Amino acid sequence: MKEECLICKEPLVYLETDEAMECAICHKKESSKTRCAKGHYVCNECHTAGMDVIIGLCLEESSKNPIEIIEKMMGQPFCHMHGPEHHVMVGSALLTAYRNAGGDIELEKALSEMMNRGKKVPGGTCGFWGACGAGISTGMFVSIISKSTPLAEEPFGLSNLMTSKALEQIGRIGGPRCCKRDSYLSILAAADFVKRHFGIEMQTAGIVCKHSKQNNQCIGKRCPFAKSNH
Repeated sequence: MKEECLICKEPLVYLETDEAMECAICHKKESSKTRCAKGHYVCNECHTAGMDVIIGLCLEESSKNPIEIIEKMMGQPFCHMHGPEHHVMVGSALLTAYRNAGGDIELEKALSEMMNRGKKVPGGTCGFWGACGAGISTGMFVSIISKSTPLAEEPFGLSNLMTSKALEQIGRIGGPRCCKRDSYLSILAAADFVKRHFGIEMQTAGIVCKHSKQNNQCIGKRCPFAKSNH
């Protein structure tokens, strides 16, 4: 058994409707569709504990490659195989690489905003909302660099178009979900989008997944980042 439940490592169970849950770590009570086979539930806040180090890591980063940046985040203790931390990590890696590639943003302020927005997207949105949080994170990234608001014109359009481009790539592969695969797909879509619409070229290189052994639902050769495809 690979990583699943953070408490007992048992497989996760996804319910059709919300049920009353109590976090096994902080004991907060709330509704959720997700628990493990033994009944353990871990809330988003506890699942992403320690994620605040992202801002410090990004401020010290000089790379123009968002894949390289997010891989460093994935190696941190706060990051699990799957989880809502990826909803912050994708946008943060993109903001950092964008600034390092010449993008005109105040990085610390942008990262704080990304943290605030990304943390509000709960785990499981890929399957329950039809919109993967990693893909949504790219739209947040574009909305931040373009200073979009609900009343904006072009930035509004670009932000939503970016999310749609990322979700299209994720949807074409199909499920089951993989937060690593969906993060890579989203970042590659965003790098291409930003080059065309903002004139900033971030670096990307061939991606070979190093995380498949931790994923019980790995789709193998169907994944574009599988070792067997390279």
